[in-house]
Amino acid sequence: MNTENHILDILQLHEYGMAIGQSLEYKKSCDLFLKILLKRKNLNAAWILEDIKDTLLTTYAIPQGNEVSKVYTSQLKEVLSNMDDHLLVSDISIIQNAAPFSIDNGSVAIFNLKKQGFLFLYSKKNNISSIDLSQLQPVINKFCVNLQACKAFEEQENLLKNLASQNQELSDYAHMVSHDLKSPLRSIEALLNWLKEDYQEALGKKGSEEIDLIGSHLEKMDNLISGILHYSSIDKDLRKEREIDLNVLLDDVLNLQAVPSNVEVIIKDLPTIVADKVKIQQLFQNLVGNAISSMDKPEGKVTVSCEIVARAPRFKIADNGKGINKAYFEKIFQIFQKLDSDTSGTGIGLSIVKKIVSFYGGKIWLESEEGVGTTFYFTLPHTT
Repeated sequence: MNTENHILDILQLHEYGMAIGQSLEYKKSCDLFLKILLKRKNLNAAWILEDIKDTLLTTYAIPQGNEVSKVYTSQLKEVLSNMDDHLLVSDISIIQNAAPFSIDNGSVAIFNLKKQGFLFLYSKKNNISSIDLSQLQPVINKFCVNLQACKAFEEQENLLKNLASQNQELSDYAHMVSHDLKSPLRSIEALLNWLKEDYQEALGKKGSEEIDLIGSHLEKMDNLISGILHYSSIDKDLRKEREIDLNVLLDDVLNLQAVPSNVEVIIKDLPTIVADKVKIQQLFQNLVGNAISSMDKPEGKVTVSCEIVARAPRFKIADNGKGINKAYFEKIFQIFQKLDSDTSGTGIGLSIVKKIVSFYGGKIWLESEEGVGTTFYFTLPHTT
């Protein structure tokens, strides 16, 4: 008979263990484990109280009862603070105020769940012993770890939801601001054109030049607003992925660029990748455009190439331009940050580049020497 009881105890422990960890939802996890525990041990109730600022709050109860929100009684505080892993309480008058339902007789077992509070098990018939508590302690420890995981998962889920909500608000705000700012810019540009047409003689050469200067600043502002909008929507747009022959795409990029006669752009054999064409075009357009615009040599050269490293393409865009001081290597990838010598840029181009590379799970870095040139490297590991 003792052997049979021992086998039953082992089977019960196995069943308890199987119930723990099947869910990361706090209430469901408690249900899966504690309902089995009550049934197998013929107990009447279970509840969990958490200690929040010296107040006991119910986080789980079976059967459902009233919410417990009680300040410690001195007697209960002494009992809970002095216990180690578990405790069997026969004088239930100590526990009555901390129960979510009425308990009049029997006994209560308490397990210390550490940071997760205290687990109370109630038996009307006093059919839980100290031996039972020692036997249950290993599975209660496992249950405690599971509750910690549930809380961590819940916090992470809430954090992700809040971040998603904030990101959406920022994206909506960027679109709204972009629209509201671009509208007056177009009106100012139209007014400038009318001034030049209607008062060209009165303005003279100097007046026309100043109006052209205002126009160029308006164009910079328009590009800046467009850049902000692109940056905010890179990871929000739906991915329209398809095969892209990068050799063809680079030809299209160069057709959009004003390549000076003293700059030679060399495109070495590039692979075909699977990605969103608009994003990849923005990526190369910014990097190649920067290489061309930073050229200060009478015979400039920009080379775009690729090699396979660890089964993933690693791209390289090298130029023999003015180079970049090492102090700017990280700074230039931050939004609105640009070189002190760059007066024409918006400070958004390379931050867009980094965001696109990060969107595909890649990395970007550079090597440069002032007066010699710059080489940008980036990987796109999930595109082939």
